[in-house]
Amino acid sequence: MLKLYARYRIILMLADIAITLTMFAVMAALRPYMPGRLIEQVDGAELLVIYVAVALLWYLVFLFSGVYDVSRIPSFSQQVSRFTAANVLAVFAFAGLLYFSFREVSRMLVIYFCASNYIALLLVRYGLIRYLRAKHTGGDRSHVLIVGCNDRSIGIAETILRHHDSIYELVGFADDYCPFGEQLPAPLLGSVEDVPALIREGDFELVVIALPEERARDVEKLVVDLYPLPVRVYIVPDLFKITLIHSEVETFGDNLVIGIREPVIQGTRRAVKRAFDLAAAALLVLLTWPLMLIIWIAVKLDSPGPAIYRASRVGENGRIFDMLKYRSMYVDADRQQEVVTINDEAGHPIYKRQLDPRVTRVGRILRRTSIDELPQLFNVLKGEMSLVGPRPEQPFITGSYDYWQWQRLSVPPGITGWWQVSGRSDLPLHLNTQYDLYYVRNYSFLLDLKILLKTIVVVLRGQGAY
Repeated sequence: MLKLYARYRIILMLADIAITLTMFAVMAALRPYMPGRLIEQVDGAELLVIYVAVALLWYLVFLFSGVYDVSRIPSFSQQVSRFTAANVLAVFAFAGLLYFSFREVSRMLVIYFCASNYIALLLVRYGLIRYLRAKHTGGDRSHVLIVGCNDRSIGIAETILRHHDSIYELVGFADDYCPFGEQLPAPLLGSVEDVPALIREGDFELVVIALPEERARDVEKLVVDLYPLPVRVYIVPDLFKITLIHSEVETFGDNLVIGIREPVIQGTRRAVKRAFDLAAAALLVLLTWPLMLIIWIAVKLDSPGPAIYRASRVGENGRIFDMLKYRSMYVDADRQQEVVTINDEAGHPIYKRQLDPRVTRVGRILRRTSIDELPQLFNVLKGEMSLVGPRPEQPFITGSYDYWQWQRLSVPPGITGWWQVSGRSDLPLHLNTQYDLYYVRNYSFLLDLKILLKTIVVVLRGQGAY
């Protein structure tokens, strides 16, 4: 669902910029033939500056006014009010800009442009909603499970069916007792205890918990049980006894919900991080492809088996993906994990150690220099990883997580991270989680740049790599 929203959000941004520029160009060309007093027009160079200003102004005003809020995309009525207010603000900002810079621009041109642009952008939004309904109704929609059988849960269900059916598909409810019987808009699939099993067996992407406050213990247990599962979780706020480490409050129709499994990095910050990842990863692939080819040949000659190892890893919000890296161990290394796994004095498992007998000769060099991670640049390009973030863990390791450790999966996993530049493999799992949580709670683009710079130093020193 989030990826679907993000995709249409980007399309909407690009469409707004293109249509705004097109409408200004069309009105500028038609202005001499339209009613109103025509005064001196600006020349070509100044007009180009105005074009750039128009595109940036409308985009930035819309962006910071919340017009591109993904939660509003499925509902035309929710878009109109904020879009209209932001458009008025953009018009006044544009008028002020022209007053202090290009006062020779025709006032009637500005009026014609602003009016026609408002109508065109509004039609785009209406068309997008129609397209969503035509494409996704009965098709690729996010499956929703509502936990609770009461007035609030029925309100959520009615909101989905009336306003968001192009994106969401209400599959059913779950509760220990339901007084509504056949009046439920979707079937009762099981009890609250059955919810984790329903998620594992079904294809749910969103769970909405709408239980009363007196059942706060049930909700707390359910939240903990859902942490390992790749679903987004919302709580209808009648529950204030639960400690929420990170939450987002949103409106869902006329209802207020709290997202407790929302991505920590959202909006503009996520767009900036993704843009930097794409640009940097593409550049690094172009610069290092000869080295990648040499390493591929060396791995193939050193020991039998594929040069690229596909490792199943747990990504953002528990989603499983295949992480790529150069094979640095013998082919059957996974089946010999118990050979190198030891426990520390407190009984915590440590899964890596120096002088691992499973590592090949070339693999030791690759690990010491960290260049076995180069193929993960393709994971970054695919959007499965970021350049900076907590390292993705193996599923059997996350299976032993305490519930608080799952917070490290609330951001995209990275090739390098705060743990790697603070000790790397010298720190075992149960200690490095604290470093990952520091990154999650203190994320900024500047922190990413700091970690990347420190990574260069750490890699050159070979610190903690084995």
